[in-house]
Amino acid sequence: MISAKGMARAAVVAAMVLLAAGAVQAAITIDTVPVGNTGNTGELSGDGAGGYGADRICGAVDYEFNIGKYEVTAGQYTAFLSAVAVTDTYGLYNTSMWTSDDGCKIGRTDTGSGYSYSVAADWANRPVNWVSFWDACRFANWLHNGQPLGAQGAGTTETGAYTLDGYNGQDGRTIQRNADWTWAVTSEDEWYKAAYHKNDGDTGNYFDYPTGSDSVPSNDLTTPDGGNNANFYQNDLTIGPPYWRTEVGEFELSESPYGTFDQGGNVWDWNEAVVYEGEGWSYRGWRGGSFGDDGVLLLASYRGVSGYPTDEGGYTGFRVSEVPEPATMAMLALGGIGVLMGRRRRSG
Repeated sequence: MISAKGMARAAVVAAMVLLAAGAVQAAITIDTVPVGNTGNTGELSGDGAGGYGADRICGAVDYEFNIGKYEVTAGQYTAFLSAVAVTDTYGLYNTSMWTSDDGCKIGRTDTGSGYSYSVAADWANRPVNWVSFWDACRFANWLHNGQPLGAQGAGTTETGAYTLDGYNGQDGRTIQRNADWTWAVTSEDEWYKAAYHKNDGDTGNYFDYPTGSDSVPSNDLTTPDGGNNANFYQNDLTIGPPYWRTEVGEFELSESPYGTFDQGGNVWDWNEAVVYEGEGWSYRGWRGGSFGDDGVLLLASYRGVSGYPTDEGGYTGFRVSEVPEPATMAMLALGGIGVLMGRRRRSG
């Protein structure tokens, strides 16, 4: 019998085969988990907490939201490119996705009348990388707008959760989430709460690591030992070339208290925070460490890792947040948490 995890992977691969063949453009599914406990307090992260970076109280969120159970995958990003990047006006594709040793193996072909995209089957369910913060915002806008087909512009990638209007520069600190958002790149507080909060009510209680533990995880893939494992560098890589990154959710017993996977390791996740800024530039936040980083960077106290919003690299991807549907919010209010934890959510 095929496991649920195996069926999900098969569905992703099947969808990508269809995309590569140009036969269909199906809506993608973003699996999410609900995050409640509104009114929880945050905690200090940064140098003052014994970690790294500019100090900030992180993790307090006073509204209910859903967050991506997994990082956005190469397969999901390929569907996005196929929908809006026949003409890639704003550079959503980076050739390093295919050519780099650590690329996510999304390929692009010039058909003479535009670009087509496909992803190698063994990479479809691994996190996308070589994406900028603006790429992530445009992906979120596309989800917000219902996954439309069409050129990059208003109603597809340039308006929605964020008003970008073609901006692709090294600053953009004034570009923040719009009030009517439905999908967005995670805020720092959303990301932090889902990763570290103990999910024990409206408290300020947090774990040190996003695997529901205060102990350093193991990076051992073959013998998970009951949980507390992640893909990061610990004496050696978890997996080496050609993959580097594990499939999302590979560490099945190492979820956060809210049920997210890979918030520690695999790839850094962009978040909305403006961590540092200067004249004509600003840095957006990264959280969680990557397959090539030491375990210390998985700690809740390590805040200051960030980059220009235009930066793209093999170590960086993202995940998204969603406003719960009205029916979902009503169920949460009635205490229907157990039902919701097992639900799979469909975007669009």
